[in-house]
Amino acid sequence: MEDFTESNVDMIGETLEGWVDHKAEEWRDHFESNYEEKFNEYYRLWRGMWDSNDKTRESERSRIVSPALMQAVENNVAEIEEATFGRGYFFDIKDNYGDQERLDVMVLRHKLNEEFYKNKIRASMGEVLINAAVYGTGIAEIVLTEENEMVPATEPVMEGAMQAVGVQVREKTSVKLRPIQPHNFLIDPVATSVDEACGVIIDEFVPTHYVEQMQEQGVYRDIYVGTAADDLNIEADPELWSQPENKVRLTKYYGLVPRKLLKEEADEEIIGDDEDSYYVEAIVVLGNGKLLKAEENPYMMNDRPVVAFSWDKVPSRFWGMGVCEKGYNSQKALDAEIRARIDALALTVHPMLAMDATRIPRGSKPEVKAGKLILTNGDPRETLQPFNFGNVDQITFAQAESLQRMVNQATGAVDTSVQQQGGPNSIGNSMSQAGIVKRQKRTLVNFQECFLVPFLQKAAYRYMQFEPELFPAGDYQFTACSSLGIIAREYEVAQLVQLLQTTGPENPVYPAILESVIDNMNVSNREELIAKMRQAGQPTPEQQQAQQAAQQAQMAFQQSQTAALNGQAAESQARAQKIALEARGIPVELENERIRALSSVKDDTEKEFERKMKIADLALNEQKLGLEVEKENTKRAQGGAK
Repeated sequence: MEDFTESNVDMIGETLEGWVDHKAEEWRDHFESNYEEKFNEYYRLWRGMWDSNDKTRESERSRIVSPALMQAVENNVAEIEEATFGRGYFFDIKDNYGDQERLDVMVLRHKLNEEFYKNKIRASMGEVLINAAVYGTGIAEIVLTEENEMVPATEPVMEGAMQAVGVQVREKTSVKLRPIQPHNFLIDPVATSVDEACGVIIDEFVPTHYVEQMQEQGVYRDIYVGTAADDLNIEADPELWSQPENKVRLTKYYGLVPRKLLKEEADEEIIGDDEDSYYVEAIVVLGNGKLLKAEENPYMMNDRPVVAFSWDKVPSRFWGMGVCEKGYNSQKALDAEIRARIDALALTVHPMLAMDATRIPRGSKPEVKAGKLILTNGDPRETLQPFNFGNVDQITFAQAESLQRMVNQATGAVDTSVQQQGGPNSIGNSMSQAGIVKRQKRTLVNFQECFLVPFLQKAAYRYMQFEPELFPAGDYQFTACSSLGIIAREYEVAQLVQLLQTTGPENPVYPAILESVIDNMNVSNREELIAKMRQAGQPTPEQQQAQQAAQQAQMAFQQSQTAALNGQAAESQARAQKIALEARGIPVELENERIRALSSVKDDTEKEFERKMKIADLALNEQKLGLEVEKENTKRAQGGAK
């Protein structure tokens, strides 16, 4: 395997710059044959620039380009920017598991926010988002610069009698984000991400003084580079008629290179871990084809200083799908409709003449203009006649409006026609906004996971490595603090307002809903309003005392009611016991009466005696039956009292 690879190196070239040039040429051919033409057309449609290649028919004369796609790009990019940076802070840091000390995390977040603000990271990310919306992929390079930070300061002089005002200078390392145009970026054609590619190349023109400054600082080798010839394929704006001069074609390669070639050209000794591996992660810089820098990857995490994300992912492909690609067909149809109407207006609005050529003087050039004298041989009424092609069909207005909606539907932009037809609270408008919010949420998550968080990690690693005094090393996890975009906020506020209308102010949920409404509003004093609302929701000392008194009175009332119920239960229980005792004494009394009745019988006959005995037994049974009924009623009464 090693012999075969070395033979390939020999075929490509025995030098490191030859190896990189071969990769750049191969990858450039793949990009130009598959993507360059489409990307150039997306750029023109976004900028509203006409080109002869954009004609929809040969007889087309109008050059207008509808701004529908431009509006769609701006709306989508503005929504993602608002969702990411609308709240001021756009990231948070989580400490490693088990570390209960949060001070180091807070200090790191504050310092990173300060550095990002100074280096205009938000503006750079906005440009990356525009590139992603237009071309489908946003790419940026993480650049390290050594700068002299100047800070106003005072210093005591003359033994402290006076203060001298001056400037303190401190050398510092800054991390910046530099957006890269797709035509200046080359990647391994079979790769789907920056990390899994063999390498990536940034091929672009830079001013000559930039290379000279880097040579003075010792970053690049001190060799003669010269100036580069024009190449529209990598120009920053190929649509310019006159391109800048005094420039150098700078080719930066980040990725794997053969260890053998790097050892021969490296500026420093290679200290890679695996000496038996054929490839080593390195950085190679060429200026007009000449080697300016070659070194092993100097970063402590051995990562590549390039981050990229797709606006919408295309499976198994690095280049994604952007807003312009989604709305391309609808935009082309809309331009064809508008241009056809304008061409037809030229035939119906501008006056034309039909004339008899035999009655026109020889050599005359008839023209239709105000004050023009037209000579004819004979009666002009018989020689000249106004001529037109009729009127433009009014259906083109409806067709153009439908095509405009198709562009909005394809790109996920705001469909204003639905709002005008149905109103702000219509069902159609709510459904349309819900679909827009869902599509933009997908792009937002993709941007955060593939671009924002990787950039934060790599930037933090750079500061930890080159500014360890200010940024101590640690195991930190970065998370994006995104919120809802403008459209999503308006949609949620509308839903919350409808919920407020069905919830009374006395409901405990009402303050929480009202706070959510204020939190989603795009006002400058949002935090102040929320703080005042929370403060108003807290009771005053007088209200707290009144509330405590009311609670005590309520408790006393409940205790009195409990005591009254307990007394009634005790009374019912005593009455039941009394009835039970009386019921036990009734059978004894009946038996005594029966005995007295028997003893009173002296001289009656046996028949009279039996009759009286039956009467006595019958009376006794009736008494017993009454007692049983009364006992049952007593038990029921006791059960109810309990």
